[in-house]
Amino acid sequence: MTFSFLSHLDCSRTGERLDADVVQGTSPAGAPLLARYDLDRVRETVTPRDIAAREPNLWRYHEVLPVRSPGHVVTLGEGMTPLLPMPGYGRRAGVPRLLMKDEGLVPTGSFKARGAAVGVSRAAELGVRGIAMPTNGNAGAAWALYAARAGLKNLIAMPADAPVITMKECQASGAELYRVDGLIGDAGKLVAAAVAGRDGYQEVSTLKEPYRIEGKKTMGYEIAEQLGWRVPDVILYPTGGGVGIIGIFKAIRELQELGWLDGKLPRLVAVQAAGCAPIVEAFERGARESEPFPDARTVAFGITVPKALGDFLVLDAVYTTEGTAIAVTDDELLAAQRRLAELDGAFVCPEGAACFAAVDRLRESGRLGEADEVVVLNTGAGIKYPETVEVDAPLLAKDEAIPKPAV
Repeated sequence: MTFSFLSHLDCSRTGERLDADVVQGTSPAGAPLLARYDLDRVRETVTPRDIAAREPNLWRYHEVLPVRSPGHVVTLGEGMTPLLPMPGYGRRAGVPRLLMKDEGLVPTGSFKARGAAVGVSRAAELGVRGIAMPTNGNAGAAWALYAARAGLKNLIAMPADAPVITMKECQASGAELYRVDGLIGDAGKLVAAAVAGRDGYQEVSTLKEPYRIEGKKTMGYEIAEQLGWRVPDVILYPTGGGVGIIGIFKAIRELQELGWLDGKLPRLVAVQAAGCAPIVEAFERGARESEPFPDARTVAFGITVPKALGDFLVLDAVYTTEGTAIAVTDDELLAAQRRLAELDGAFVCPEGAACFAAVDRLRESGRLGEADEVVVLNTGAGIKYPETVEVDAPLLAKDEAIPKPAV
């Protein structure tokens, strides 16, 4: 039985076809590579009903994932996260059909585990002995832990002010970890130089290898399956490097080609922070690529990407689906984070909170309607960002009575 129907890799700019069974980075044109599958054979081999009977993890879609042998799968049980109604926030925002895909429940506490699981598995299958990457935190933590599980060496560099918990995850995994006095792009330059002198290492920066996106696209497959093999009206995604929104769009296209979805496309919304909004600025100009964003800074550290390698793919997904791109302030996203916890008991990461703040803004402007079914991607657990919530509670003496509530 064929485990994967991986066919080849395509250059996302030129369409040039490349071999999928050797280690690849970007295309000769310097663009991200996209994995392609023999979807005709997938359609002949498996049905949605077959998939429903499988284990509840992302590997249930293995025919459209790049790992050729089940023996090379590196897993910690990632995938099939819940799609939860958010009735309190939805009612307040005027979007009663509001749902949240909660990626805070995957291993390592963020959606980055999806890309790491598939990327590490395929790297190990192709004979890579070590992986190296710059990161804003969560991706490095995920890749370091999955690399440890696969027995690969790993080199991680991150900005010095990245979330400390992610540094600790890397440290615990035995990673070779470096803090860099700068942004993720500065860390990337150091990693690229280091990899050039290390035999058997692969640089796995965002979209500089083909398979992280394949792990992330399973969010799109899961949303469709959880909704009964259909898509919602709108999907909001916190966008830094953009792999997730690119992957979800890729999943929807594959599902349409398989005949498992009708022709409807969800409107994809790229959500950024006002302190780092290159995609939003490009969208507002009607551009197909972004310009580097100056002095990038936001509390939503995971989306602090001043210039994404795959920006043109993000913008294509937004334009094609008649979606939009929107930026929210740090004050707005922190308020939304607190409000969601109070109304629905969900403590989300600041990146996910940015999407809930965007729901409010889009509803106020009329770009979301009351009848719209809306899915927000929460990409990580709020408990990984304790600094986003201040503790302001009275300190009582041990013999002091707790006051009665005001009537």
